Amino acid sequence: MPSRLAGLLIVAAATVASGCVEERPVYRPHPVQREVIVERPAPQVVEVIAPQPPPPRIVEVMPPRRPGFVWVRGYWRWNGRRYVAVPGHWREARPGYHYVHPHWVRRDDGWHFHVGVWVSD
Repeated sequence: MPSRLAGLLIVAAATVASGCVEERPVYRPHPVQREVIVERPAPQVVEVIAPQPPPPRIVEVMPPRRPGFVWVRGYWRWNGRRYVAVPGHWREARPGYHYVHPHWVRRDDGWHFHVGVWVSD
């Protein structure tokens, strides 16, 4: 019996010694740094469709010019149940761009809202 036990111990030791370590190559990709040049910002698109036309244009007194800024006119925003007035406000001007104000466009399926965007000149 002792020789059988010794044989099992030798087989177990050989098994442990031969297959215990598995070496796998480690793949570490080198980070690639890319320079991204944005010539023109991508317009923000928000698809809002209202079932009824917006109220008449918001009447507001345009404040005096403010160098380096563009006045964004007030507009109507649809909140899912009704229109909510958004007052006019100043936005910092962007050289080489002009501002297209938020507006509603009538289509077959309702009124579509287009957010204000900067467009390159």
